[in-house]
Amino acid sequence: MKYLIAGLGNIGEEYENTRHNVGFLILDALAGASNISFTDRRYGAVAELKHRGRILVLLKPSTFMNRSGNAVDYWLKKEKIPLENFLVVTDDLAIPTGSIRMRARGSHGGHNGLASISETLGSDDYARLRVGIGSEFPKGRQVDYVLGRWSDEEMSVLKKRVPLAVEMVKSFAIAGCELTMTAFNKQGKTLSEDGDKGDKDR
Repeated sequence: MKYLIAGLGNIGEEYENTRHNVGFLILDALAGASNISFTDRRYGAVAELKHRGRILVLLKPSTFMNRSGNAVDYWLKKEKIPLENFLVVTDDLAIPTGSIRMRARGSHGGHNGLASISETLGSDDYARLRVGIGSEFPKGRQVDYVLGRWSDEEMSVLKKRVPLAVEMVKSFAIAGCELTMTAFNKQGKTLSEDGDKGDKDR
């Protein structure tokens, strides 16, 4: 069975280590832990991970965030992967830095990458692994914040959480989205979180 795991981000040195590129960071960690490397292919950097009888096609789109859907659509069709076997790893302003949450579906919540994928696929019925980047920015400075680089404190928090995100990706391929949510979402919450209010559709 094949799965497509797309980590969202923007290519280029100016975007390295930015909050918006956390999807790239998680996939790099997954590939590194499995001793595999990415190769530049059409619409992105691609690596293939074999895990317990599953094949995970790891994709870091080179289309930039606003056109992530083009890369995802191409690789889903090329590898003949059904939508239920697709997982996107993305940053999320709605949850605290370091919080990790899987969702089976939902709206794009204003995220340009998710909006592009939903528009291109004609559906928002796909799983997403949401990595919290917090929302500590002044009004009107959201773009500067998501395209800004992690602080040392934020990176310290994130590094401790990356292994959990890697395990959740693997679990998605083995156990499916719903069982992964049940097994890991509680662990994914940070100590600063107070419940899960207003978060079910994001």
